[in-house]
Amino acid sequence: MSTAYISLGSNLGNRIGSLKEALDRLGGSEEVIIVKRSPVYETQPVGPQDQRWFLNLVIGVQTTLDPESLLDRLLAVEDQMGRKRDEHWGPRNIDLDILLYDDRIVNTNRLIIPHPRLHQRRFVLVPLSEIASQASHPILKKTIRELLDGCRDAHVVRFYQEKI
Repeated sequence: MSTAYISLGSNLGNRIGSLKEALDRLGGSEEVIIVKRSPVYETQPVGPQDQRWFLNLVIGVQTTLDPESLLDRLLAVEDQMGRKRDEHWGPRNIDLDILLYDDRIVNTNRLIIPHPRLHQRRFVLVPLSEIASQASHPILKKTIRELLDGCRDAHVVRFYQEKI
């Protein structure tokens, strides 16, 4: 089994409901087992600011899927949930991204691991540090905690009271 960290985000419709549905669709199989889950955070959008704030969390999974197959699984969940890709960095009911996959470095036309902007995004680093602060970025050779401490992103990330 491999360990992967996946970010989940939503800013359309019932945000918390969308996150719950995505978790239900992702977990519960022998291929993807959710073993860690961060608290939910409400985060200022990156990109166009004239949209609702996001709810974000990060999960740690144990998986038998290789990175490309895991990506296919995430894209299938997004499609099943009606994800629309109309505007870059625009509003979306669900957004699923692979952040890390073991200590693997993947760079294909379809997939880049570690996520190429992981170290620049407070909305990912804060929840990821809650469940994997000592995980190491395989390219930058820094822990998630070190990346968060050095992150210059000024977007607001605040704890969200409602739990999943």
